[in-house]
Amino acid sequence: MRGRSAVGVACAWVALLVALVTGCQGASGAEERDGRPAETSSASGRHVGGPTRPAGYGTVFLGVDECSSFGTTSFTEVSCTSERAAARVVARHDGTVGDGPACPGTTDFVLHITEQSRTSDEDGDGAIPQGYACMRNLAAPHPGDPGGGGGPRTIVGDCVYNSGGGQVRETRCDGKGEQRPQYKVTKAVDKRAKCPLSTALYVQLGGEKAVGCARPV
Repeated sequence: MRGRSAVGVACAWVALLVALVTGCQGASGAEERDGRPAETSSASGRHVGGPTRPAGYGTVFLGVDECSSFGTTSFTEVSCTSERAAARVVARHDGTVGDGPACPGTTDFVLHITEQSRTSDEDGDGAIPQGYACMRNLAAPHPGDPGGGGGPRTIVGDCVYNSGGGQVRETRCDGKGEQRPQYKVTKAVDKRAKCPLSTALYVQLGGEKAVGCARPV
């Protein structure tokens, strides 16, 4: 079956790197309710960039609703009916994650795509701009689900633990992760004043409702 490959393969179309996945997210602002500096929780944040581009298999490399195989340092675009298909593209944007729109909240992981010019394209059927694909596993586990302990964004239903140095990181809410949960994000609001009285930690989520209200668990 025809497939287009990523970094680490002789016929590479693009270089792909997996963004931070389960339990390895970056930190964003968070404070304890009493105003003292506290742990920070991870999130991709909101970004500004181009629109999502829908496409059928073979039209755009890893376009919306297309699928990829899994790998460690390389990924291949495959038909979603292939037995090798492991994850589906739920959103696709040009540019970089830092400058483009945020992935959907339940994204499991992100693939970064480096620019490929027409002259270096071995198939000769078009250039590939720099971009990123928001991926959702075709089967469980889904670390991007609420309480799943991972994904590129922190959302309502996620749990975090104190990782030291004034930061928190996500972990599974069911206690089956490497770290036990200490706080759970129960609500997303646009202002801290709208958080419930039981809020013990404010977590920066990004978006219109950028404040996450977290309580102890």
